[in-house]
Amino acid sequence: MAYQNIDGVRVWGSPDDGALAQAKTCAQTGNVVQTLLMADHHKGYSQPIGGVVVYDGQISPSGVGYDIACGNKAVRTHLYVDDVKPGLAKIMDEIARKISFGMGRVNNEKVDHDLFDDPDWAIYKAIGKQEHDKLKTLARDQLGTVGSGNHFVDLFEEVGTGRVWIANHFGSRGFGHKTASGFINLAAGRDFLASAPGEKMDQPPILLDLSSELGDMYYRAMKLAGRYAYAGRDYVIGEVLSILGTEVDLEVHNHHNYAWKETHNGQEVVVVRKGATPSAPGQVGFIGGSMGDISVIVKGKDSEENREAYYSTVHGAGRIMSRTQAAGKMNWKTRTRSGGQITTQQMLEAVRAFGVELRGAGTDESPFVYRKLQEVLDAHAETIEVLHVLRPIGVCMAGADEFDPYKD
Repeated sequence: MAYQNIDGVRVWGSPDDGALAQAKTCAQTGNVVQTLLMADHHKGYSQPIGGVVVYDGQISPSGVGYDIACGNKAVRTHLYVDDVKPGLAKIMDEIARKISFGMGRVNNEKVDHDLFDDPDWAIYKAIGKQEHDKLKTLARDQLGTVGSGNHFVDLFEEVGTGRVWIANHFGSRGFGHKTASGFINLAAGRDFLASAPGEKMDQPPILLDLSSELGDMYYRAMKLAGRYAYAGRDYVIGEVLSILGTEVDLEVHNHHNYAWKETHNGQEVVVVRKGATPSAPGQVGFIGGSMGDISVIVKGKDSEENREAYYSTVHGAGRIMSRTQAAGKMNWKTRTRSGGQITTQQMLEAVRAFGVELRGAGTDESPFVYRKLQEVLDAHAETIEVLHVLRPIGVCMAGADEFDPYKD
């Protein structure tokens, strides 16, 4: 087997001490069946990113995290790279102009969707009218916006065929963030919309019994946020398809911050994946690299090691440098940064050398802050098969100094 068993935690790749300590805390809290770390793991809030915790009858709002249902949608188009290369700069300008990144909207095209008639909005009404109205308004206002952090809209060339793919990465935006903080507040006896006290990265996970009223409400709210995230990613892909004037012949869509009810070893369990992609046998997923690296479409193998991974794999390359380390500390009053190990010039040179047309992004998302994707894929070679290798040709993200309280 390619993983190590460290104090009961199954670890793929090189163990990160901070993430491993968090995983051990998770393993010792609640009705835990198994705790695992994927090869792209690093520290997160309460449950490490790249961490998977399998529970018997429990769910963890802190484990799923604040960006509920963050994930990717990727589509293969009818276009080839030679069709788009001559006008790529204009295409990326149009994507940056038409799609809303960061906090605001660049247009007033409010996106309507039948999920706003979903009966599960009653969960928020049961909490209170103010809570319901505030979250539903926020959800309406932000549907179809991408946000900031590591969230992107990219164009790719498929290696070997030259086919053009579109992919995006974001979740349930402010609606998901306020849902997460609200249920964490309720679990601690605070009001849903209360300001949470200062939270510690290494605090034990917050757990709810699925059989409890609060646990059931959170599970249903999480699934609603999941449908919302899918709707947002669908809308953004549709906008880019419209810009390119093309259609789709293959689609991949998956969450990687979510909790799933699954059956493993004959037992129904709740699998909480934070920054981890589901990889059941035959299941197809998108795994993104940095803006200067490949991304891939993968399929889960029917292997013993994949079963022992609880059908989970990486969601990306994994950070090796924090945002502050890379970009320095931001003073939001003066909008200036101090410190930082990566310069804008270094980032632009690296991305240009890789052949990418870049819009937006800060040095905290530069290729230097991530592992090479192939390294983490190699660690999971017995669990996933790579179907398509994608090389970025256009990357669009929020600007370097875009403030977004709902980012990852």
